[in-house]
Amino acid sequence: MEEGKRYYRLGLFVFVALLVLAAILFILGGRSLFQPTFVFETYFDQSVAGLNVGAPVLFRGVPLGEVTEIVTSYVEYEAHLPLDQRVGYIVVRAKVNVSREQVRELEDDIDVLVGKGLRAQTQLAGITGQQYLSLNFFDPEKNPPLKFEWKPKHHYVPSAPSLTGEIIANVQHFLASLNAANVQALAQNLNTLVVNLNRKVEQLPVAELSSEAVGALKEARVAINRVNAILGRPDIDLALHNIASASGRLDGLLADKAVKQTVDNTAVFTDRLRKLAESGELDRMVTSINDVAQRIDALVADNQYDVRAIVQDLRATAGNLRTLSETLKRYPAGALIGGPPNKLQLPEKSP
Repeated sequence: MEEGKRYYRLGLFVFVALLVLAAILFILGGRSLFQPTFVFETYFDQSVAGLNVGAPVLFRGVPLGEVTEIVTSYVEYEAHLPLDQRVGYIVVRAKVNVSREQVRELEDDIDVLVGKGLRAQTQLAGITGQQYLSLNFFDPEKNPPLKFEWKPKHHYVPSAPSLTGEIIANVQHFLASLNAANVQALAQNLNTLVVNLNRKVEQLPVAELSSEAVGALKEARVAINRVNAILGRPDIDLALHNIASASGRLDGLLADKAVKQTVDNTAVFTDRLRKLAESGELDRMVTSINDVAQRIDALVADNQYDVRAIVQDLRATAGNLRTLSETLKRYPAGALIGGPPNKLQLPEKSP
């Protein structure tokens, strides 16, 4: 009885452990088995070097899924055909992780989107050289689907040439256009250009140009000598010394605290004056001064005769003061006590 219970407990423990392990596996990655995905495939007739399994799939920069498989059509669809009948495309399969409703919409609309120009293109991710698969809309007439005879295993999205492939194709087309005739014509044009250049060089007045160049060099040498002579004069050194001294004095003056205080006071005064002007007080002061000037002008105009009489009296008073001053100078005692002294009578001469 005890042995049966031990077996029962052991079996229950193993069962619970398997359930826990299954739950852990489901949490870590098993849910992706039940997650709806949309799988499509595209074909390239050129190299996809740099595109690896696991590379992201983007639609106009938005992540949608990843590349799941990269094979050749030789193995996938053309193993039963002779070599001369095989096209040899690169088959790239990718899955798009979206909701169940979006998967149904993509399955229903994929043919319409392809007809409107939905194409798959390989692009470089920055400067690392790693490529990713990009989905975008292109002109369907300029990017027709590749021709093939098999039925795709998944939804088919045509491809568009990559930018690197377009550049290589353009270079190859340019090199192919450079045939022997074009190369010969280019060489002939270059020969004609060289002959024309030689003719132009021969027509140049080399002797005159050489003499003019020698004259210009002589004049330049004379001018340089004159400049050196001027700079070598002692008064130039004295002037430079005075300029340096004046600069030093100016630096000292600017470094003086009194000058800084004056500049600060000027700034404060300017700020106050600006505030006064902004407040309108300055305009009111000017208006008041103008009114006072008008009143003074009117007062002078109304009392013009009285002002003239006062001026005449002032002139008479000034004349009297001048006479009194002269009298005081000549007869100081008489001016303070009495009148002027009597005039002296000179004796008459006898006959």
